[in-house]
Amino acid sequence: MFIGLLCALGAGLMWGLVFVAPLMLGDYPGLILSFGRYLGFGLIALVPAYFDRGRIMALTRADWIAALKLSLVGNILYYAALATAIQLADAPLPAMLIGTLPVIISIFSNWAPGHPSEAVAWRRLAPSLVIIFAGLMLVNASELAHLDGSRSTASYALGCLIALIALAAWTWYPIMNARHMKQHPQLRSSTWSTVQGLATLPLAVAGLIGYGIFDAVQAQDYDFPLGPRPLPFIGLMLTLGLCASWLGTMLWNKASQRLPTSLAGQLIVFETLSALLYAFIWRGAAPNAAVLTGIALLCIGVMLGMRAFQQARNEAASGAVTG
Repeated sequence: MFIGLLCALGAGLMWGLVFVAPLMLGDYPGLILSFGRYLGFGLIALVPAYFDRGRIMALTRADWIAALKLSLVGNILYYAALATAIQLADAPLPAMLIGTLPVIISIFSNWAPGHPSEAVAWRRLAPSLVIIFAGLMLVNASELAHLDGSRSTASYALGCLIALIALAAWTWYPIMNARHMKQHPQLRSSTWSTVQGLATLPLAVAGLIGYGIFDAVQAQDYDFPLGPRPLPFIGLMLTLGLCASWLGTMLWNKASQRLPTSLAGQLIVFETLSALLYAFIWRGAAPNAAVLTGIALLCIGVMLGMRAFQQARNEAASGAVTG
């Protein structure tokens, strides 16, 4: 469980980068950021794919279909929606909605676990979820103060609606990804990360081609394909492709294999905490008392969640020995 915790922490540190990228490249459409990130992911995945080609060639058709579904929903759709929502409504509002993921994923995965052993009694799970939710609300209430007021009400509303699409996509992704990994324990986490990168590559290429056609027909202001700042765009997309996509996915796969999905869902708070850290660095500011209190509650909630699952495991093991 401790190794799973460390892997989830590492994945969160990598994924936090995706929240500041749309702010750093605010003059790029959200779809372009999504397609660019996953084009980088797919190209980077070609390197480990060559060295891991034996295991990749042994995968079944069902594995590839699963990888394509996970890549389309959890990669392309999620990040396109998130980046677009951030640009429409500024970062705080979408971050507040996406920040509820730890609670929502835990509820859904505990309500319908892939295996009975992954479930824990609601009375044990509830305290950690309530504390995590309180921490998220404290953090996000403070973040709402950073709304710049330059956007219209319609823009904020549309941004929040699109953020809900991202929320749904990333509620589905970790649950289904964890189930596939646990149903196929022979899959190495690095291999599955690489396969998802390979599956994402044609989707990203097709998306870029489609956007290029749309851009040509509509005669938009965007300078397709590399935009107004080619070098920062390419550098950031490759960074996200390597760190947030390949490495982050590999670490999350390791965590998914070692932890119950309900617990892993709670550990997505590390992504929220990392996004906050990077946002404060980007702004050159320090967190206030409300944010620090919220962060403390998030950490306490995670520790209570881990304790609840560890107690359930110990009791199950004790019951098996007694029986």
